[in-house]
Amino acid sequence: MTCHDFKDLMMGYLDNELSDEARHRFEEHVAGCPECAGELKEFKRLKTITDEVTLMEPEDRLWQDYWNGIYNRIERGVGWIIFSVAAILLTIYGGFRAIEAVIKNPNVECLFKVGLLVLLVGLAILFVSVLRERVYFWKKDRYKDVRR
Repeated sequence: MTCHDFKDLMMGYLDNELSDEARHRFEEHVAGCPECAGELKEFKRLKTITDEVTLMEPEDRLWQDYWNGIYNRIERGVGWIIFSVAAILLTIYGGFRAIEAVIKNPNVECLFKVGLLVLLVGLAILFVSVLRERVYFWKKDRYKDVRR
């Protein structure tokens, strides 16, 4: 075996996971190889340090900050949704009022009114078509139950 093979066994040796035969071969190699002996010494030191590490529970203030952050993100998300819905509704309302004013205005040419109505019918057909397509693919989506 090479030094590289023995270096792969170092943590197993320190954790007492090697068989008696493997442990004996490892100890013989380390006794005759100063490079592996030095690396084993460093691993022992690292293992001692990591064994002394303890898990500390965060302070209550940190937990409070964490939950406040989540609350703020949810609050902002809901705020943007409400804002978007209101903007869409106001835009639709304003659009209908503007179209109504154009259609009722006797000074606007009939050709313009017909063109505007055809444009709106085409837009409505496209909207229904896209909506129907989205609903169809949403029902057939194989990945809708996959969590992100």
